[in-house]
Amino acid sequence: MTDSSWPGALKDRGQPETFRARSLSASLTVKDLQRSLEWYRDAVGFHPGKQYERDGKVFGIVLEAGTAQILITQDDGARGLDRAKGDGFSLHFTTTQSVDELAARIKAHGTTLDMEPTDMPWGARSFRVRDPDGFRIAISSAP
Repeated sequence: MTDSSWPGALKDRGQPETFRARSLSASLTVKDLQRSLEWYRDAVGFHPGKQYERDGKVFGIVLEAGTAQILITQDDGARGLDRAKGDGFSLHFTTTQSVDELAARIKAHGTTLDMEPTDMPWGARSFRVRDPDGFRIAISSAP
């Protein structure tokens, strides 16, 4: 963001060089790896990718949707299995697919949306949902 009206806007991105990431992925610790895999795969439409094993048991799975990736890992319970997950955090995905059809697919798998598909003031159509662990997800069309 280089809008000079934004407080603290960067006037010169030259020196020192600012951080320039090439991609972003998220890692979510889940209570039930198989349940989360099924929800992300069957309800949302992610494709399972690489699996990580320890002592012959799968403890993590990369989920892919287009160029977006989420790593879900099995919670080992060391910090308490009933702790709150995702407070103050949400994942936002943009897509060229029909937001309404994606929302209908998720609802058909028994999930209640936090917000039904809605036209947003900036021109996107968006809905919100929570995964089985309560992580917040927003899916919207590109404006």
